[in-house]
Amino acid sequence: MSKRSINGTDFTAMVLAGAKRLGDHAEHVNSLNVFPVPDGDTGTNMNLTMTAGVAELNNNGSGGLGSRANTLSKGLLMGARGNSGVILSQLFRGFARYSASYEELNAMQFAAALQSGVDTAYKAVVKPVEGTILTVAKEAAKHAVHQARRTTDIVDLMTDVLAKAKEALANTPEQLPVLKQVGVVDSGGQGLVYIYEGFVEQLTGKVKPLDSMPAQPAQVPTGAVSAIAVPHIEDHHDVSAQAKLITEDIEFLYDMEFFINRTLGGVPHANFDEDQFRKALSVNGDSIIVIADDEIVKVHVHSKAPGEVLNLALRYGEITQIHILNMREQHRELLSTGLDAAPMPELFADIPAEPARSEDPAELPADELAPYGFIAVASGQGIADIFKSLGVDVVLSGGQTMNPSTEDFVKAIHSISAQHVFVLPNNSNIVLAAQQARDLLEDERSVTVIPSKSIPQGIAAAFAFQEDESAEVNTENMLNAVSHVKTGQVTYAIRDTMFDDLQIKAGHYIGIENSKIVATEEHLLETSQALLTKMLVGGDEIVTILIGEDAAKETTESLVNWLNETYPDVEVETHDGGQPIYYYLFSVES
Repeated sequence: MSKRSINGTDFTAMVLAGAKRLGDHAEHVNSLNVFPVPDGDTGTNMNLTMTAGVAELNNNGSGGLGSRANTLSKGLLMGARGNSGVILSQLFRGFARYSASYEELNAMQFAAALQSGVDTAYKAVVKPVEGTILTVAKEAAKHAVHQARRTTDIVDLMTDVLAKAKEALANTPEQLPVLKQVGVVDSGGQGLVYIYEGFVEQLTGKVKPLDSMPAQPAQVPTGAVSAIAVPHIEDHHDVSAQAKLITEDIEFLYDMEFFINRTLGGVPHANFDEDQFRKALSVNGDSIIVIADDEIVKVHVHSKAPGEVLNLALRYGEITQIHILNMREQHRELLSTGLDAAPMPELFADIPAEPARSEDPAELPADELAPYGFIAVASGQGIADIFKSLGVDVVLSGGQTMNPSTEDFVKAIHSISAQHVFVLPNNSNIVLAAQQARDLLEDERSVTVIPSKSIPQGIAAAFAFQEDESAEVNTENMLNAVSHVKTGQVTYAIRDTMFDDLQIKAGHYIGIENSKIVATEEHLLETSQALLTKMLVGGDEIVTILIGEDAAKETTESLVNWLNETYPDVEVETHDGGQPIYYYLFSVES
């Protein structure tokens, strides 16, 4: 089978096959996470990102290849989660930019589109690291450009591209020593190879043609955690935020999402003014997201007058894919089932209920806006409460296990009535998604992302903030505070491995200082003591302990007593963090 070009239908089929291939192997991609911790999530992030793109393509993908590539890019961009998801979205964003004016692509153009994707992805990463998904994409695209001079058959070209991608993936351990030490290839690169495998399978006819894929996100893998025999731990839960919310306080109770197709219906529609549309929605709604292009408008709004919203939308085109949920009803069901006592991890982070406001923040006069607003990412009710007490407006549910998407950040930023918004990602795997949201809103909102890579760093940054200082001074102060915090984490290993000179056994506890495993023991107390011994050096004055939901009270008391006896000059503070997976989060400051 040979093809001299691919059109929009071919491209859609390739994407669906690639997404399915990735989804089928997401858990394997997760297993390649370098650290043997129970929250390796590269496969989950890439799968959720790709699923968001596929949903957009299923709903709005039509026309030539350029149009469909643009639709896919929009879905990936807003659904991007984690560093791997953001990089994946950028690869297809560059591909879409090159393809924009084409109905179909020949071999030379397809290769150029792949190279455009690589160029865009590298620009999006401040400090690109070789031996990652970036390298796999780069080597594959470079080879595509080379081979396109020798063949006009896209099937042959993509087959060669896949072979080169696999070769580059196999070489990643030689570029990143930590991969070689642990004995794995790069997880993000493996995810990209699975997508390319789907492309080749579709082009060669080795898979059954796919008309569509489910728009619902895949479930988060749990097998890696449940398969491990873990020492007995005390089981307790904090009361969730939902339990503290009064149902009747949800003023804008109808959660609405739909699309306006401006090309359907066969009748002339009013000219679409995005700013006026937002302003009209804000009269009886909040949490407004409007993403528009020449043909399609995607709308999300919380409203107390859904009929008025739909009548307004009908002026501009035919409404499709309508979803309306009653959030009061959802809240009553949540409380009645008792989930408030033991909340399950949410697939998508929600913005907590905010005070009602009559207009979108972007529409309000400057003198009616607060000078500053704050967004922080946290997992655990206790940690969320700490950030709230420090003046954070919106705490997004998330962390290493489930990352907020770019769209989650966009929604959160839009929900805050402030002239300048600071964002604390509090995880190295979330920084890129936050920065991508900032870039998407650069023309309408003033946003600064403080690249905090842990909860203790985020708390230190929030402490350093001063309301009466300028944004520039506050940024400098918060970055300085972040740089002076040492972070420790205690969790357990999900597999046997060797890391540096440490022999790690599945089920044993591990202590992580910043991003390096420095301690492992069979018991939680001994691991925590070993980690703190590594972290505490001369001059350190304060140790803060954030206690996880699975840490036994007796173990915590023994740890605090040991600290007081061993380091009598060090002040020890404890807080109930309620975070899952990590028994303790340590912060050491001088």
